[in-house]
Amino acid sequence: MSSAEGAMVGADDKRKKKIKKKNVAMMLQETSEPDDNNELNDAVPHEEHNLDTNGGQGNGELKDSRKNRKTISDEEAAETAGIILQDESSAEIKEKKIAEKKKKRKERLLKEASQADKRGICYLSRIPPHMDHVKLRQILSQHGEIKRIYLAPEDPAAQIKRKRGGGFRGQEFSEGWVEFTKKTVVKRVAKMLNGEQIGGRKRSQWYYDLWNIKYLSKFKWDDLTEEIAHKNAIREQKLAMELSAATRERDFYLSKVEQSRALAAMEERHKKKQKVGEDPGENSQGPAGQSAPKVICQFQQKRPVMEPTKEPKSRLSRDLLAGVFGAS
Repeated sequence: MSSAEGAMVGADDKRKKKIKKKNVAMMLQETSEPDDNNELNDAVPHEEHNLDTNGGQGNGELKDSRKNRKTISDEEAAETAGIILQDESSAEIKEKKIAEKKKKRKERLLKEASQADKRGICYLSRIPPHMDHVKLRQILSQHGEIKRIYLAPEDPAAQIKRKRGGGFRGQEFSEGWVEFTKKTVVKRVAKMLNGEQIGGRKRSQWYYDLWNIKYLSKFKWDDLTEEIAHKNAIREQKLAMELSAATRERDFYLSKVEQSRALAAMEERHKKKQKVGEDPGENSQGPAGQSAPKVICQFQQKRPVMEPTKEPKSRLSRDLLAGVFGAS
């Protein structure tokens, strides 16, 4: 249940409690009204003179009915008050249970955090074929208590290639991490099993496989989860970038398609206008096939301004110039 739904449920419970309290108060007011004989006398003072000998019995019946009505209203008020008390007690019990659960969870987390420093992790660089976390736990639990195991799945491309080649069609793993409850046990297991045969029964398919195991000092399980989360975040970011690029290409293609459609529609409209413009000229001819006289407008043209011809300048002879300048 989300926080918004919890708030709505709490508001409904409060509203119901308020309505019940109002009903109880109204019923208590009705039962606490004065029931004196003075009010009866004020209400019907003239009826006492008209009563006969049986009038006493009638007054007794009225009193009995009023008493019964009072007892019924008192019982109803007590029932409603009891219901309200039950609701309040149930709400208090629920709050106590929630507080106890939170307290236990906090204690468990603190206990796990204190025990995390005592744990150790070993790394397996190779997982034998067809081996999963269940079989790995079954084999390694003989050497010590195991807490958690994580096996990284193989590359999807390699898996597809193996399946196409007719190989094993199940899930295989490339590497793994195993967490033991004690560091001393992890160190002993890594030193003892590294480079050794897996062994077991001779019929086992992993009998001749070798362990590739190493102890990781100062390495916590949180570091592994952070690395996995970081890889997942990078992968999601790459996917988001590819999707955004694909959407941009799609939008560009659609915009070009719409643009081409708009241009084609414009060309069609232009052709239709040209056809409509040509049709009236053809229809303007008379029924006898005579065309209407064409009107030609004539405008007076101005004469072009001619440039004046330049007269050639007279040139002096070289002898004359030589004589003038030579004499000086």
